[in-house]
Amino acid sequence: MLDQGGTRAPVWLDDASCDIDAFKRHVDRTTTAADYPRAAEIVANVPVYDGPALDLGTEAGAREVMAEWNRTFLSGPGIIAVRRGYTDLALVDAVTEALSAIIAEEAAAGTGKGDHFAASGANSRVWNAHEKLAVAAPELFVRYNANEIVRRVAESWLGSGYQITTQVNVVRPGGKAQTAHRDYHMGFQDAETLRRYPASQHALSACLTLQGAVAHSDMPVVSGPTKLLPYSQSYLPGYLAVLRPEFRAFFEEAHVQLPLEKGDLLFFNPATFHAAGENRTSDVQRFANLMQIGSAYGRSIEIVDRTRLTEAIYPALSGLAAEGALSAREADNVVAAAAEGYPFPANLDIDSPLSGMAPPSQQDVVRQALAEGWDAGRLGQALAEQNGRKRSH
Repeated sequence: MLDQGGTRAPVWLDDASCDIDAFKRHVDRTTTAADYPRAAEIVANVPVYDGPALDLGTEAGAREVMAEWNRTFLSGPGIIAVRRGYTDLALVDAVTEALSAIIAEEAAAGTGKGDHFAASGANSRVWNAHEKLAVAAPELFVRYNANEIVRRVAESWLGSGYQITTQVNVVRPGGKAQTAHRDYHMGFQDAETLRRYPASQHALSACLTLQGAVAHSDMPVVSGPTKLLPYSQSYLPGYLAVLRPEFRAFFEEAHVQLPLEKGDLLFFNPATFHAAGENRTSDVQRFANLMQIGSAYGRSIEIVDRTRLTEAIYPALSGLAAEGALSAREADNVVAAAAEGYPFPANLDIDSPLSGMAPPSQQDVVRQALAEGWDAGRLGQALAEQNGRKRSH
């Protein structure tokens, strides 16, 4: 793989790959209207579209718009906004009311959780709002998800077969800003983990998801709409860089914020440096339905019951490891081959991320079992409890 200068690009990324001066040069660009002819305007380096004016009625017209969006997410500023993405504001208000009822129910039951950055109670977060809305208000769900713009934006980046999940976030007056970050997948991992992935996977991660949000309330800048850094998504070492203090400090200097109105849509490449802003108002409840849209291709070819597999081999694995017939590394090679190494998808109401960005994976449980000398029964119980938490209600 060659970089843009024609030299051989590194396979492994580390802290030395993160050059703040190179990053500043990378994002120092100007978005021009000529490059985004279908946008109604350019605001803070971000193409902003007028939903009803988009030519989505024919496949040929839609594909032209989608091609422009794809280029934006890939090599452009990485972000688009769509004004009047929902023109039926009564529908948006009805969905807001239904989601607010879910928030109230979870708060009364003590099941409502905070998010990755804000302590519980500092705002309101509804995990798996997509399914919860469908169960609570099926007709509203149908009308809300009939939106053509959402589908076209999702397919512009991910193609068909995508999966939508949504998470409601309500930030109350005084709600603090998030720390600059990238998002799922690699944005949920620490630096040590990230260094184990080759650069090709760093580039791939951003292509597997799309971030979106529906504004369910007006969001003036003072209320803290998402802070974004255009062009940051295409900086290859960015998953490591965004964890570093000098990059976070520059983000605070250089980010942009777009005021949104109820019914507007915002979408961005998940590798875009971003953070929710501080709600500096005394009376605005900033209400957004966040979208995490996933590619159909993030799946294996076969169904493997990894719990069954792991329980079958654990007595032999633990015995050989205890006898010294396997080195620690060899034993861990078996764990990597047998158990599920990824904690997602997860029920974040039950496996709350408040103690970190992700709950333990099945591999983490097996590694703990080996380290602490669990017998097969104790491991089986722990895996069963973990599997019991992997449900949507």
